[in-house]
Amino acid sequence: MTRKTLLATLMLGMAVFSGTNTVSAAETNPWPATKVDEPAPKIPKIPPALARNLANFDDLDFRVYTQQQWQDLHKTHTHDVIVHWPDGHTTQGIEKHIEDLKYMWTFAPDNRIKEHPVRFGTQDGQWTAVTGWLEGTFTKPMVLADGKVIQPTGKAYRIPMATIGHWNKDGIMFEEYLFWDNGAFMNQIGLGN
Repeated sequence: MTRKTLLATLMLGMAVFSGTNTVSAAETNPWPATKVDEPAPKIPKIPPALARNLANFDDLDFRVYTQQQWQDLHKTHTHDVIVHWPDGHTTQGIEKHIEDLKYMWTFAPDNRIKEHPVRFGTQDGQWTAVTGWLEGTFTKPMVLADGKVIQPTGKAYRIPMATIGHWNKDGIMFEEYLFWDNGAFMNQIGLGN
């Protein structure tokens, strides 16, 4: 499956899910949501590799990311992982990825992901997609790459995010696509135009 075909399939899946009635979706959804501190729902007939990778994604966002357990990032990311960021830059290597992730806590110490309302993947488990809510509060100075410092506004943010993961046969991501709306983020923390 080509990346273009996969991305089109994943977007179609998200569009179909978002257009369903909430009550009937809860009763018939083969891809139930997950939340922090709740056991993952059992999905009938899910292939083992896909179940493993989705469970790893939950642990990645709910524990490793939210609790900054960077020593465990290697359980879900290869040493030379390629990461595509929402602002268009791409990085390679787990150490650079950790460095970029840590930055988010410098200005929002309560940064977190607590739920995956949508989570699914391909039968072989090579591709997974999850959505969630990136939440936090801008309470510390934000130091930009050029050294400019933006003082905190004290405003909270809650923006939708999505991550698409490309996994190897060992259940480790070697490529990750991160999506969220930086404009909405800036508006919510009081820095939008």
